[in-house]
Formats: sequence, C-alpha cells, structure tokens
Amino acid sequence: MTNDKKPASHPPSAPMPWIASRAGTAKAEQTVLDLACGGGRHGRAFLAQGCRVTFVDIDVAGVADLADDPNCEIMQADLENAPWPFDGRKFDFVVVTNYLWRPILPSILDAVAAGGELLYQTFAQGNERFGRPRNPDFLLKPAELESTAEAAGFDILDSFEGEISEPKQAVVQRVRARKP
Repeated sequence: MTNDKKPASHPPSAPMPWIASRAGTAKAEQTVLDLACGGGRHGRAFLAQGCRVTFVDIDVAGVADLADDPNCEIMQADLENAPWPFDGRKFDFVVVTNYLWRPILPSILDAVAAGGELLYQTFAQGNERFGRPRNPDFLLKPAELESTAEAAGFDILDSFEGEISEPKQAVVQRVRARKP
C-alpha cells in the first residue's frame, strides 16, 4: 500500500495544488470520496467549500479530529482485503492520491456520479530510482491511469505523466476525468 499517511499528532500537509483548485470550484453539498485519505488533506479542502466528504482508510486516526463535523463521514475499511464498501454509492468527486490497488480500480471508477470527476494521482514506473514505492505492483505502467479512465468512458480533462519535484522528487501519473 502506498498511502501518504501522517501520524495523528501532525497536522495534514497542504493539498496538491491541482486538487485544491478543483475543490475551490466545488459547490456546497456536493459529495466527495477521499479514498485512502491518510490525514485527509484533500478531503479537507472540499470540506472547506461546504461539501459532504467521506474519508476512508485502513487507519482513520489522521481524520479523527473531524468526527463531530456533520459534513463528514469517516469510514475505516481495508480496501485491499475486504469487500468494496461503497457498492451503489456515487460521489460528485472521487479523490485518490499516492495509492494504487488495481483490483478496485473498476469500483473506484463506478463510484463517480454521472457528471462527476475523478481526481487521481499516484506513482508510476521510474519512481523506483527516487525511493518508495519501488514494487511494480504499486507503480502505474505508461499511460495506465489515463487509458483506464478512457476505457471506462470518462472524458479526460487533464492528465500528466512524468517527474515532479514537489513535495519530493517522484515519477507520477495524474488524471482529472469526468464521467459523462
């Protein structure tokens, strides 16, 4: 697993700028799934816009401070060893960063509501020269994220594949895609 978890004693880091920019356009009451949320840095950006956010992770300590927020749902779930916890649920935004478990990719795509957006960034092949993850099971193949979304009928609004230097040097793929 390649979550970007922070210990509960540390505040979450700032959201990725491209996700924060999408959060800034979200309307109050829209629904957001922050999958493998860690400290919830991305979901928190949507929460600040008045969205209803579902935070899910195997360890939810990083979002425990949000437990009393009426716009939050916090769900502890093992996404890799248990059934998908969102069958039949749809979200206006599905956000996934620094996490890849290929068996649930179809379920992730299905969780995006019609007209909703998938915001996904994780590590890609080539990242092994910069550090973890190095395991090919957790590294996207060339164009894998974009082609997976396209094959599921999504419209690609933005994509990127290559090296980044912030917050640390890595090789990533990112896609912003809308479900028709």
